[in-house]
Amino acid sequence: MARFRRKSCCALIALALAVFIITVILKSLSPEDNHSGSQFALKLIPPSRQMEQDNNIVVSAKPVQMMSAEKAGRMENKMQDFPEPNYNVHAFYYVWYGNPQFNGKYVHWDHSLLPHWDPKVASGYPSGRHQPPDDIGANFYPALGPYSSRDPMVLEEHMRQLRTAAVGVLAVSWYPHSMKDDNGEEIDNLLPLVLDAADKYQLKVVFHIEPYKGRDDANMRENIKYIVERYGSHPAFYRYKTSNGKFLPLYYVYDSYLQTPDVWAQLLKPNGMSTIRNTPYDGVFIALLVEERHKKDIQTAGFDGLYTYFASNGFTYGSSHHNWRSIKTFCDYNDLVFVPSVGPGYIDTSIRPWNSQNTRNRIKGKYYETSFNAALEARPQIISITSFNEWHEGTQIEEAIPKTWGKTVYLDYLPHKPSVYLEITQKWARKFSQEQKKWLE
Repeated sequence: MARFRRKSCCALIALALAVFIITVILKSLSPEDNHSGSQFALKLIPPSRQMEQDNNIVVSAKPVQMMSAEKAGRMENKMQDFPEPNYNVHAFYYVWYGNPQFNGKYVHWDHSLLPHWDPKVASGYPSGRHQPPDDIGANFYPALGPYSSRDPMVLEEHMRQLRTAAVGVLAVSWYPHSMKDDNGEEIDNLLPLVLDAADKYQLKVVFHIEPYKGRDDANMRENIKYIVERYGSHPAFYRYKTSNGKFLPLYYVYDSYLQTPDVWAQLLKPNGMSTIRNTPYDGVFIALLVEERHKKDIQTAGFDGLYTYFASNGFTYGSSHHNWRSIKTFCDYNDLVFVPSVGPGYIDTSIRPWNSQNTRNRIKGKYYETSFNAALEARPQIISITSFNEWHEGTQIEEAIPKTWGKTVYLDYLPHKPSVYLEITQKWARKFSQEQKKWLE
């Protein structure tokens, strides 16, 4: 027992001695002016924001250049997960939507029910406005809900979806500075956000010029000058390589037939009073083809090409698939760019309840594939898509979800998933790229 006590005593003395020695060593390693504990202890406690600001030694911060390089590297790796964008595939894109969070009210989602031009017919249909968020001016319901085009997260998601679809160019619906459509708000001040978001995903932007009030050759020239000077230097600003090797901005001109060929000739002919030809503001101007007689008008006016826009096969001469080959022949003969417009379907009875005769059922994606196939058979330079997000006319390829509200049952993409039309677009964008390479051989 005595021997055991002696051993215990020796062990306690040795332990006490070891603790004393360690304490002396740690104290000698601590800064003389540190009265709050050792640096070893500090490393175990998360530093406060003030400590981060006051003492760069305590918190190791990477240089800004290194962080920017890492961020760029992550974005580059992210882009590798997407298919290559096809810059000959253009999607019509609308930035006129708004909600209370970003706009103080709902914009466009509350679209009015448009009356038929015949009062007798109009009297048989409802009137008024839609009342979001559950009741919106569309037959489908967006996966993002009734969003605002000013929401940066929405823009980010749209660019991701477009890039997923292998679309290369957004054709943004545009009204001149301080102008707007009947249901919306000013659009031009949104363009910097759209361009920045598009550039982040290696997408390009063209302007789809709407039929604003008083549109003529003189103010069109001023508006083109404004676009070039305001946005022309942005890396996402699209330029089309012409047959003579020039890279020029491209513009879609909606409802171009509302102005006569003589008016357009003043802008688009080299000898016109308001000509932009051979100036810094020259471009590739694409007119809307509706009726067959418009082909000659478009040529006479000095346009550089034509597009068909409407996603309702048979609705107009231009939108009828069986006419696209002959239209392309006309364009080739007259050195014009042909841009057929494909679409997944058409339904606008949420805002035009009397227009069911122009509805085109999606047939679970088959309608869209048929229109793409017809476009490829015409061998065009560009294919446009009507649309990415024109929800009022049910032509969107943007993701949609099933929704029921009261007695209202919105259409959806079932049995397919919400991204099905992005996937179909990707498939045909790739095929279009492959076919164009064969045509050039």
